[in-house]
This record gives sequence, C-alpha cells and structure tokens, in this order.
Amino acid sequence: MGADVAERGRGGAVLVAALTVDSVGNGLFLPLSLVYFLRLTDVPLSLLGVLLSAATVLTLPVPLWAGALADRVGALPVVVAAQLLQAAGYLAYAWVRGPVGVFVAAALVAVGVRFFWSTVFTAVADYADSSPGAWTRDTWYAVSNGARTAGLAAGGLVTGVVVADGRAGTYRAVAYAAAACFALAAVLIAACVRTPAATDRPVALRRGGYATLARDRPFLALTGLNTVFALSSMMLGLALPTVMLTDVRGPAWLTSTVLAGNAFLVALLSASVGTRLPRHRRTRAIAAAAVLWAAWGLAMATVGPGRLATVAVLLAAATLLFTAAELVHAPASAALAAAAAPVAARGRYLAAFQYSFAVASLVAPAFFATLYEAHDAAPWLALALLNAAGAAGVLALERHLPPAALREPSRAAPARADADAPTR
Repeated sequence: MGADVAERGRGGAVLVAALTVDSVGNGLFLPLSLVYFLRLTDVPLSLLGVLLSAATVLTLPVPLWAGALADRVGALPVVVAAQLLQAAGYLAYAWVRGPVGVFVAAALVAVGVRFFWSTVFTAVADYADSSPGAWTRDTWYAVSNGARTAGLAAGGLVTGVVVADGRAGTYRAVAYAAAACFALAAVLIAACVRTPAATDRPVALRRGGYATLARDRPFLALTGLNTVFALSSMMLGLALPTVMLTDVRGPAWLTSTVLAGNAFLVALLSASVGTRLPRHRRTRAIAAAAVLWAAWGLAMATVGPGRLATVAVLLAAATLLFTAAELVHAPASAALAAAAAPVAARGRYLAAFQYSFAVASLVAPAFFATLYEAHDAAPWLALALLNAAGAAGVLALERHLPPAALREPSRAAPARADADAPTR
C-alpha cells in the first residue's frame, strides 16, 4: 500500500481542514434550501420544486465523467474544480431573481456537489496510500467523516442564528459566506495538498473504462448492498422531524437536540473509532453497523406519544444505536470500496460506488412517506428488515471480494517521533 519516498503525499492536516471548511459552507446553506428562493424571488413554490429537482436530475451522469477524470488527471484537481463550481453557484444565488437564474445557480451547485462526492473519497484514498504516517485508509476516512460532520453542524448552527431576523440582506450574506467557504477550501487543497500523479500509474492499468467495472460482480453487489445502508444513514434527519410533529407531538427542541447530539458524537468519536477499525474485517464492521441500524429501526418503531421524559430517553437510546452504526459504516464502507477497486481505476470504481448514495437520496423521501402513511411503525420495521438482509448479504459477499481488501493492517510507525502527524 505504501508509496515510494519520492511519491509521498503531503498536506494531510490541510486536507482535513479544507474538508471541514467545505462542510461549513454546506451547513450554512443546508437549512435554507427552498426557503432562500421563496424569500428572495417571486418564483412560486411548486415551480421551485421542479427547478431544483431538475437541477439534481441533471447531475446523474456526473459520477461517470468524474471517475474517468480522477483516473486520468488525479482526484485532487477534480475536487478543487468541484468546490469552485459550488462557490460560483452560491455567488449566483445572491443575484438570481427569476426561474432561469434559479435553475442555472442550482445546477452549478448540484453539479459541483456531485463532482465533489464522486471524487473526494478517491482523493482521500490517494493521500492515505502515500501519506508518511501510520494511519490507514480506514482512519483517514473516519477522521474526514468526523471533520465533515463537525463542519456541517457548525454551519447549520451559524445559519440558524443569523437568519432569525429574516432580512433579505442576511440571506444573501449566507450565500456569500458559503461561496467563500468553498473557494477557501479549493485554495487550501490546490496550494497545500499533494498526492502521487495519476500519470505515474501504468497506462495498461488505466484502460478498460467502465466496461471492466460492469463485469466486476462482487463490486456491483457491494454497491447495491450499500444502497440499503445509505438509505438508513439518511433516515434520521429526514424522518425524525415528521415523527416528532405528527406522531410523538413533542417539542421542536427535542428534534434539534437529538440531531445535534448525533452530529457532536460523530465529530468527537470518528478519529477514535477509525484507529480501531483496522483490527477488524471491513465486511464484519459493515455487517455490525447494519445490525445496529436494524436495532435502531426496531427501537424507532416503538416511539409514540407519551411522557416527554420517557420519549426523550427512548429517542436518545435509539439515536445512540444510529450513531454507532454511522461511526462504523462510513469509514469501513469507503475503505472497503477503495481497497476492492484496482488502484488505476479507483476513480471510476469509487464514483460508481457513490450511485448507492444517489439512489438512496432519490428513494428515501418516497420510501418513508409511503410507508409512514400506511402505519407509523412501517418504515422503521422495513428498515430493520432491509438492514438484517444487508448484514447477511455483506457476510455472504465477503468470500467473493479480494482478500487484501477485507482488512488492512496498521502501518508501522516511522522511527521519528513526529511520524504520526497527518501532514508532512
């Protein structure tokens, strides 16, 4: 896994910092979504929904292009370009007035987001392979996940305070701040982070394109199974506000507290969990996360009206199960996908892997709403069943994946006392 000394990566700490800044930008705007355009334009809500959905659908082919670019020119330049696209989109947000402007600005952001998520995991893997410290891919993915979660929470908290006055100028200030975050993240990565060049890989290994991936049935199965886990990871933020409003009928602050507590624990514990994951097979870790999500689903199926203290304790206990699953699944699944991919085609493989999240994001609202309308417990019981099946599926798939992808031994730390520092 290690790189030659001449090919050592540098700037690991800056990479993590840049991903945090990037997530602050996302967090700043995430709570606004439709509200921003409702406040600053005359476009009706129904048309806004169509325009934003159309902008998202436009991005569905992006991972195919992004993966090929990452293999050809390297993932870092694509990540930087994606962040600059998002910066341009948020700058445009501050000036849009009509439907065309809304669509163009939203499309810029959506395309940038899709390029980013299609290549950032390859960028982290490229750095992890060439980093001088003892951290494995699992640890780097865990730390990156914690940093992104912390950034999202910080950005969302700032926006919640700033937009309370509801003034148009304040909304535009948030758009400018988000644009600045993405631009700063791009500059940090471009100036300070280095990984081995993609052109250093043998040309023969860079051929084959997606045809080779399409014949890799174990990897396609892994991607399909991950759709279940991606769906589960989205369900807390998507469903909890509705459950609290229509079923529990509890105070809004309880929802905010649960979501904030989840984000805080992920940010706090990601590094610690990431340093322990390499001791275990990644498939077993993912299966354990699925079992935890199944238990969370069963716990959520019991939530209903009752004494506030009882409901709060039940929600807190259930959310701890969700958080534990998230802490384990995020780095283990990304590291397994990266390790199962041929190094020279890793960009294409990890971009294709992101379709599991894209499909989950499209399915999640309809999945929850349709089942919840049938019965309050139905979506949670369905999630529990899906995760139980997913855990069994991952364990069955284990023997078909490359043995070297299942577990990555911790690196031996270099002799120098500062060798474990994440940057050099």
